[in-house]
Amino acid sequence: MIVTNYVRNIIQPPTSRNKAIPAELKVITCLRYLATGKMQLCSGDDYGISQQTAGRIINQTLDALAAPAFLVRCIKFPTTQAEIQQKQAEFRGIANFPGVVGVIDGSHIRIVAPKEYEAEYVNRKNYHSINIQLVFDAQYRILDVVAQWPGSVHDSRIWNECGLKGKFERGIIPGGCHLLGDSGYPCQPWLLTPYLQPRNVAQEAYNRAHKRTRCVVERGIGQLKRRFHVLHGEIRVDQIKTSKIVMVCAALHNLCKERNLGLPDEHDGYEAEPVEANPIQHGHL
Repeated sequence: MIVTNYVRNIIQPPTSRNKAIPAELKVITCLRYLATGKMQLCSGDDYGISQQTAGRIINQTLDALAAPAFLVRCIKFPTTQAEIQQKQAEFRGIANFPGVVGVIDGSHIRIVAPKEYEAEYVNRKNYHSINIQLVFDAQYRILDVVAQWPGSVHDSRIWNECGLKGKFERGIIPGGCHLLGDSGYPCQPWLLTPYLQPRNVAQEAYNRAHKRTRCVVERGIGQLKRRFHVLHGEIRVDQIKTSKIVMVCAALHNLCKERNLGLPDEHDGYEAEPVEANPIQHGHL
């Protein structure tokens, strides 16, 4: 298995004694949890492991997949001229908007109320969440992700304090490269937003092309959440572990894109499991 090979050295038990769980089964259990969001589907007769054991090996596998080596391998912002030109050409094919290398937006991932700083995690829709920032290319690959801010934090603040903005400011990303964002972001040389009140034909045309191109990020977020249904419902772990889940899902999404793996059928979605005591809730994940 492709994913297993990346983390085998970390999660493979040193011996098969005491019915040690092999790396392949650990990865399968973790992927099933991310795909369904249902803890109870990760244990039972099919896998021969208890729910408590499932929580423990999911935790171990997530730690391994969240290691910088795997994340950096899967999530990369283009910096070479060839990579940038390819991204720009793909975006230009959508609505003839020049210079675009990525589209950016935020998305809220619902969490349980944290024990500390609870009010900071209540978003404008009045539920607890973390606000994640995502940048997609025209092929719906994730180029950058930030998953550490409470739900009450505005998209613009996340952008202003993220590492990607610093790369633009320091010239690590060459001039003439743009991201497209909605009106919640500040308009900057490298982050273009729509005209709030277009005053002429040219500005109206700009807004139309901007909207058509930026739609990629909305569809990209939809694809990510369809592929990993754990991101749909309330994630009943603390905010730090939720951030780890988001980062791993983003990396695996790109790996699926790299391997041309299709999305699950939209009619095969799963409902979030009811709130019950389980190993994840009590700290095993």
